[in-house]
Amino acid sequence: MGSNELPLRPLHLPDPIGWLPLAPGWWFMIALLTMFICWFLFRAWRRYQFFAPQRHAMRTLAKIESDYLTNQDPLMLGRELSELLRRAMLAYAPRHELAGLTGDAWLDWLDRGLPVPYFHTEGGKSLLQLPYRNPNENFDDVDVNALLAAIRMRLSTPVGSTV
Repeated sequence: MGSNELPLRPLHLPDPIGWLPLAPGWWFMIALLTMFICWFLFRAWRRYQFFAPQRHAMRTLAKIESDYLTNQDPLMLGRELSELLRRAMLAYAPRHELAGLTGDAWLDWLDRGLPVPYFHTEGGKSLLQLPYRNPNENFDDVDVNALLAAIRMRLSTPVGSTV
């Protein structure tokens, strides 16, 4: 060994710092993130449940409309639309407030919360007379498209508190 060489060993670095056990700050962040995800999933589930009657009513409306296009029976259309509208609105409003409404009071209630009063137009008013008309009459005065548009607007704008 020469005079310039020192007997040194190679450097030994310490082991890298491991992830476990986690520091208390990390446990707090994990708990906070878990609570946020649970809250978000709960809100999404509540929203999904709140709009379930609306989705069902819109599917039923599409079926009623396709049946009308097949049969061309305005009396059956009026009955089915009236029943669908009453059932769908009962999902959002208290029974005592809604069940006894008839005539213009029913149309007023249906127009509540809509941007334009659709049910006080001729299309909406035909909802009251259509189910009770004589089947042998001429139905040219009934605007089925306006009636369907009014009902579609009412079903797509639920009444009551939002989730």
